[in-house]
Amino acid sequence: MDLLPEAPDRPPTEFESRVFAATSRIPQGRVTTYQLLAKEIGCGSSRAVGQALRRNPFAPEVPCHRVISSSLASGGYAGKVGGEKLAWKLKLLRDEGVKFVDGKLSDPELVYDFES
Repeated sequence: MDLLPEAPDRPPTEFESRVFAATSRIPQGRVTTYQLLAKEIGCGSSRAVGQALRRNPFAPEVPCHRVISSSLASGGYAGKVGGEKLAWKLKLLRDEGVKFVDGKLSDPELVYDFES
């Protein structure tokens, strides 16, 4: 099973490119939320950001695994909210020192706010 997001059969849209560019700025060992990422690119929809990340053909170089839910839960990965794909996201984050306890980010100080 391929654990990376599925590459689309077309080039990224302008919107997706903005999402990917902002995502690329999230430092290793940090996470941001879909909502903060949407705000950073001037988009009112965190769901639209999630859909763009679902189609990220550049993972893990464009680290979509570093984007989590505003509730500080892990969110999904590659369009899945469980199973092997989510386990892969959590492994990538764990390898970077980001841990989840009882399904939530263990250290909220790791949330990267693009404005800081």
